Amino acid sequence: MSKDNRCWIMFLATAVLAVSAARGQKETLLIGPGDMLHVQVFDTPELEQHARVTDRGDLSLVMGGSVQVAGLTPALASHTVEEALQKGQFLLHPKVVITVEEYATQKVSVVGEVRAPGAYAINTPRSVLDVLTLAGGLTDVAEREVLIERCGTKERVPYFVSNKADVALDSAVQVNPGDSVIVPKAGIVYLLGDVARPGGYTMTNNDAQISVLQLVARAGGTNHSAVPSHAKLIRKNGNAYSEVALPLSAMQKGNRPDLYLRADDVIWVPFSYLRSFGMQASGVVSQVGSAAVYRF
Repeated sequence: MSKDNRCWIMFLATAVLAVSAARGQKETLLIGPGDMLHVQVFDTPELEQHARVTDRGDLSLVMGGSVQVAGLTPALASHTVEEALQKGQFLLHPKVVITVEEYATQKVSVVGEVRAPGAYAINTPRSVLDVLTLAGGLTDVAEREVLIERCGTKERVPYFVSNKADVALDSAVQVNPGDSVIVPKAGIVYLLGDVARPGGYTMTNNDAQISVLQLVARAGGTNHSAVPSHAKLIRKNGNAYSEVALPLSAMQKGNRPDLYLRADDVIWVPFSYLRSFGMQASGVVSQVGSAAVYRF
C-alpha cells in the first residue's frame, strides 16, 4: 500500500472515530457484564478480538491485560483500551473501535398501570411501545405520560403514549436493558348531583385533560330537574377545599367559555333549589369516596 493511500485511510479512520466519540457522549446504553464486544485496532489486525465482558466488568485484551469497561459507552471503552495499549507501550498511537455485538439478557421493569406489571427479559434496546406491549398494554385508568428511568445514569425520560398512531410511532423512544418504565394512574375528576351518570371520570383522553362541558357530556348530561345555573366547582388546595360558583348553564348555552379541570376537581350540580339547599363543599366531598369511577 502506498504512503498516500495509508495517510488517506488514516485520515478517514480518524474522522470516523471522532464522529463516533462525539455520538458516544450522547449514548445512554452502557456496556455491562456479559456483553459480547468486537474490538478492532486500526492497522493491527492481530489485535482484533471478540470477547465477552466478565462478571466484574473487565475486558481481557489480546495485549494490554484487562481493562474495566462496564458502565462505559462503546466510545469511552475504545478510549480506555487505547490508553491501556499506550501505557503498556504496545502501540504508539492506537486507534480502537469497540462495538457491542450482543447485549447480555437483562430485565426491563414495567410497573404501575399496565395489565401485567413485572420484569421482562430483553437483550437489545426495544421501543417503549414494544415494552408496554410485553406488559399487556395500558389499563383503562393509566396516565398517558409514562416515565423511563435509565439504568446506571438514572436519567428520567418522559414519553407520551398518543392515541394517534403516527405520533406514537414517530415519537417512540428506546428502552434499554436494565431500564424501568413507570406508568402512573391518570387523574380523576368527579361530577356529582343531578346528572345521568354521577361518579368519577379518568382523564385518559389524548390530551390528558378534560373540560367542564366534556365531563358533563361523558356523564350523559344534566337531568331535566337539575339547576346547572347553581353548579359549584370544589377544588382541593393542600388539605383544604375551596368552593366557587360554576356558571354551567351559561357554559352550556355558549355564553361563558368552557373551563379545563384539574385532577381531583369536584363539580356539584344541584337537583333543585329545595333538595340542594344548604349543601356545602364538605357535604359534596364526602360523596367522592363512594362515587363510581367510569373509564370512558
